[in-house]
Amino acid sequence: MPPDTLEALAQRADALLQRLDALLHLVPGPQGPAILPPADWSAPAYRYRKRAGWLGGGWLEPVRTLRAPSLDDLLEVDEQKARVMRNLAQFSAGRPANNMLLTGARGTGKSSLIKAGLQAHMADGLRLIEVDKADLVDLPDLVQLIEPRPERFMIYCDDLSFDEGEAGYKALKSILDGSVASASDNVLLVATSNRRHLLPEYHRDNAGYTHTDDGEVHPGEAVEEKISLSERFGLWVSFYPFSQDEYLAIVAQWLRHFGLDEAAIAAARPQALIWALERGSRSGRVAWQFARDHAGRLPQAGA
Repeated sequence: MPPDTLEALAQRADALLQRLDALLHLVPGPQGPAILPPADWSAPAYRYRKRAGWLGGGWLEPVRTLRAPSLDDLLEVDEQKARVMRNLAQFSAGRPANNMLLTGARGTGKSSLIKAGLQAHMADGLRLIEVDKADLVDLPDLVQLIEPRPERFMIYCDDLSFDEGEAGYKALKSILDGSVASASDNVLLVATSNRRHLLPEYHRDNAGYTHTDDGEVHPGEAVEEKISLSERFGLWVSFYPFSQDEYLAIVAQWLRHFGLDEAAIAAARPQALIWALERGSRSGRVAWQFARDHAGRLPQAGA
């Protein structure tokens, strides 16, 4: 067999062995639990991934290109912006900071504010790891993985809420407060949700309330359990539905972004209101969607 053919076969065999080695690292062996593949720590953000049907643990998938708005793009949430950015500045600088729960109306900028905060503090060593709700059961392993790293990590779960008895609920509760192996100083837990208490609330829960002789009200165990998780987040930031004027201000901002002049923006106001009425919501997301649709139908508008 010619030498060049042997060399090609050797290269292919080496590549195959490397792929097999990576796969075997995802499967638990007799010596202990699965070994997470080494992470590429040069990325600004990561997704925690698990492969369905595999016995191994998860790994950190690097996110090279961030789709994050600037802080200036987030209008009508100045108070919320100030509170979140102050907390992230403290955390990025290595000072004490609180885990954050951002709750409230949909489309008002909760997730966008977290991404903008990451963008603002990446140079200070801030990083983000996005974790799906279903993978929160692996939270202790993830915290252990990043504990020795010099970077500061936000572990972020978007649109978080739990149904009764979900496994990730207890894992998150333990890491937030109460577990012997709590999160390290370089970890900040951040969640966004439309529910303030993260669990469904039912009318029957009120049956557990008791009243003392002096009129004091005491919630029952079911209510206390639903409140206990959200209370473990040290910083609550609430977002509210936008008024008509606030909604139109956001529409105007995005239309300027797409290159429309003030006369064209004023002319688009009635259509923007109809768009919001049809969607049943005046939110930043709806304003952005209207601006894209409206500007896209004007050939002179910028992309």
